[in-house]
Amino acid sequence: MVINLSEKNSLVNNWISEIRDVSIQTDRMRFRRNLERIGEVAAYEISKTLTFEDREVQTPLGISVCKVLADQPVLGTILRAGVPLHHGMLNYFDKADNAFISAYRKHHRDGSFEISLEYVSCPDLTDRVLILCDPMLATGSSLVKTIHFLKDEGVPKSIHVVCAIACTVGIEYVRREQPGVTIWCGDIDDELTAKGYIVPGLGDAGDLSYGTKQQQ
Repeated sequence: MVINLSEKNSLVNNWISEIRDVSIQTDRMRFRRNLERIGEVAAYEISKTLTFEDREVQTPLGISVCKVLADQPVLGTILRAGVPLHHGMLNYFDKADNAFISAYRKHHRDGSFEISLEYVSCPDLTDRVLILCDPMLATGSSLVKTIHFLKDEGVPKSIHVVCAIACTVGIEYVRREQPGVTIWCGDIDDELTAKGYIVPGLGDAGDLSYGTKQQQ
């Protein structure tokens, strides 16, 4: 399943326009905050799909039967670009367990690249709801490799992916390789360059959030 949060008019459309806008995205704090906001909305929407249970809560005047989450999800983020999106999710799923994965493109001199995974910090994922944050779903290679990597930590009950911008090429690749995954997108673009960058996209989300880095 793929859910495009921009299909219906909401404030998400405003934040997507700002993270794309070259005249605004140079403000790093604003860029990070907009990613965080998108993560918050995605968390709220995903919460509607989760299991709730009744719980009696003592108020000053009596007992109220409230609906509460039956189980907390695991929030995973792909470092470093996924951190602001992850933070927004954590603002809402504030009791969630967390996973952190180092996954990046290792570029070669001929212009090609491979996905390098070097680090994971993760709880047992067996029968848990896993929500992965990665702002740009381009080719889908790093995401699929990350999911395979995480399944060594236990097989989740369900997997959700949250991204700010996704490309149709990457979405189709994830759906082929991981057909049970639900993808939540801030918006969807159709074009991918030969080097694997989304067009029109927004640029490098990690660099826009935290500054440029040396090429690996």
